[in-house]
Amino acid sequence: MTPMAHADAVTPLRQDTDIRALWNRLRLEAASVAAEEPMLAGLANAGILRHASFAEALAHRIALKLADGQLDAMLIHDVVSEAMSADETIVGSAAADMLAVDERDPACRSLLQPFFYFKGYQALQAYRIAHWLWTQGRETLAFHLQGRVSELFGVDIHPGARIGKGIMIDHASSVVIGETAVVGDDVSILHEVTLGGTGAEESDRHPKIGQGVLIGAGAKVLGNISVGDHARIAAGSVVLSDVPARCTVAGVPAKPVGGCCAEPARTMDHSLPD
Repeated sequence: MTPMAHADAVTPLRQDTDIRALWNRLRLEAASVAAEEPMLAGLANAGILRHASFAEALAHRIALKLADGQLDAMLIHDVVSEAMSADETIVGSAAADMLAVDERDPACRSLLQPFFYFKGYQALQAYRIAHWLWTQGRETLAFHLQGRVSELFGVDIHPGARIGKGIMIDHASSVVIGETAVVGDDVSILHEVTLGGTGAEESDRHPKIGQGVLIGAGAKVLGNISVGDHARIAAGSVVLSDVPARCTVAGVPAKPVGGCCAEPARTMDHSLPD
């Protein structure tokens, strides 16, 4: 059985599935790859199979990716493990993010893809560690991790931003999320999206994105504005004012163009209403 066939044979997981079930599926997929593709057996074993839990494997992966000449993988691993031990929501959010990718991205053939390869997923998990550091007053180390994520993945998320769980950042290149931005649960964000400010003010200056929002590729959402739950922002739009819940906006500047599907972030429906 190929890895792809194995993944297809597994019952899809929902966002509320416990972490153990996700971990069991991830291990089965890793074992399948190790058997079917011997060149990747080392990756599967070192990255997943030799670890006792999803948290341990994730800490190892983040540390391996972010290590550089200033901080080696062991030091970063210690920081990541400290954050996960202090804030159990980090691991739960990472699991929910992985399930969001599995559910919404038709290019995702197995959980191994986001875990090993999808830079949007990996950047988001590294942000969660940087955000914990930020809340502990360890701003310089938080900024260091932010810089590494930007260099590695082309994703720039300020560690002060507040981001919920069940997030998918698809393709992820050139995504920018500012310091005072807030992103609710179950949001889908495409590449080249900016959640930015409109000036040099130091106060609350970035967008507040509700739950279940879909933000299309290249969209710019600027200023301390609100985007309501289950709204949809069309690709290439520039949003400068509040967006009502369950509304679709498009254009430069963006204006309402109709209602929305029930769960745009989950269905990834980018079509505009008739």
